[in-house]
Amino acid sequence: MTAERTLVFWVPDWPVHALLRDDGADGLSPDAPLALIANRVVIACSAAARREGVRTGLREREAQTRCPELAVYPHHPETDERRFAPIAAALEQLVPGVEVVRPGLCAMRARGPSRYYGGEVPAGAAVLRLADELGLPDTRVGIADGRFTAEQVARSASTDPGISAPAEGLRIVEPGASPAFLSPLPVARAMDARLAETLQGLGIRTLGAFAALPEDAVRQRFGPQGLAAHRRASASGAGHGAEVRPRQPVRELSVELSFDTPIDAADHLAFACSALAERFIGGLTEDRLVCTALRVELTDDVGAQHEREWAHPRHFTAADTVGRIRWQAAATAQQTERGGAGVTRVRITPVQTDHVAAHEPGLWSTEPDERVHHHLSRAQSRLGHTGVGTVALAGGRLLSDRQRFVPWSTTRVERAHARASASGPWPGALTGPAPSSVFPEVIPAALLDTSGAPVNIDADDLLSADPARLRVAATEFDAPVAAWSPPWAVRERWWEGAPARFRVQVQLADGDAWLLIFSTGVWAAEGRYD
Repeated sequence: MTAERTLVFWVPDWPVHALLRDDGADGLSPDAPLALIANRVVIACSAAARREGVRTGLREREAQTRCPELAVYPHHPETDERRFAPIAAALEQLVPGVEVVRPGLCAMRARGPSRYYGGEVPAGAAVLRLADELGLPDTRVGIADGRFTAEQVARSASTDPGISAPAEGLRIVEPGASPAFLSPLPVARAMDARLAETLQGLGIRTLGAFAALPEDAVRQRFGPQGLAAHRRASASGAGHGAEVRPRQPVRELSVELSFDTPIDAADHLAFACSALAERFIGGLTEDRLVCTALRVELTDDVGAQHEREWAHPRHFTAADTVGRIRWQAAATAQQTERGGAGVTRVRITPVQTDHVAAHEPGLWSTEPDERVHHHLSRAQSRLGHTGVGTVALAGGRLLSDRQRFVPWSTTRVERAHARASASGPWPGALTGPAPSSVFPEVIPAALLDTSGAPVNIDADDLLSADPARLRVAATEFDAPVAAWSPPWAVRERWWEGAPARFRVQVQLADGDAWLLIFSTGVWAAEGRYD
């Protein structure tokens, strides 16, 4: 079976291009030797680093030995994907039916573009012109029978046997000549390292030698993986990867609305954006998606942008979206540094989406939760964004610092930040069960010994005497102190001269227990174990 003609769009060293295009890449020169590292191994390197002997797969230390001035950066695959997305979208505008094999490499059927542009050479030249417009002058285009062969053609030199190079960056193998082109290539090009090592141990080192084996024998000896590699080596249309599978074009889910006259009042802006919110939610519904986090961008008439991300405890409705626009506009209007007479453009972008099936009600009714959410959201729409909320556990050394108020509408994001800060480390923080009652402000207390003298913390960070009585505020408890913990220090900003604080747990004879804190010679009650 003959493979279909395929056109491959390849950007060499794409991770390096993605790094240079990233927002934090100011000051990086494309002519400097640099490499991207993952697990102490070179993932990609620039042309300047390659001229110094740096290669993909080298250990980081060996690469720096070969090129002492090599600049290394961590490799982030998400940056590669994010930066390649607009390039793939531009390519789809030129040639429909693009398959993104991986960031930096795309495949498409050559038949349609060649018929439209009048041949494979004009079609490849059109793709290369687009690459120049996108700032990718080193892009290569390979055209051959099948996706695998076209990729190998794009990676080959223009002087390799069987290749015609009618234009700079364009490589073409004529129809039917793909097996001859692939024949001298090493077997590692078409399979993983383990299978290639096995074949090399059997004396099969080239794709031509592997393609000469009977297909049935390859299937019996090496299974489906070996069969797929055999079909790649023989440029067969039945092989895995020979068929181009175009991706579904990414639909633009963001919506925006512009106003000729600036709108300053938050309520007026929310009313004007009602239809926009309906269109935003309707577009998500058509794709069977729901939005759990969104970004609202407000632009003044002087060009100043005010952005904020909002999360939802469940998923956004049109009314919820309008409410977030109102709250953000009201908060923006209170900022004295805001310029302009009002908002002239509103843009809503989904930040986190989920399949609608994951948010469908279960078999049993969830009406109580829906009622709670409805009433809290309604109260919040009247009281404002911070009018209704819950408490999340955050990070901190003192108990009062660990309580964080979380607005109802941003529960997911705020709680994620709170959990991240709670993970610490927080030297001196309380371990184990926390007191059931935590005082917003510490209550003055006194810890006394058997003679009624105050108990302090000595120079060795120990109690100066055994405590016998406890007084909190004006109340001195009848039950004597039965047990206490050794004091532990809470030292913060000692480099600025802040005094150390000490905490002690005290238990009375009747079972009552307190958490005390000592600072600058004064005791205070921080919490109580009820």
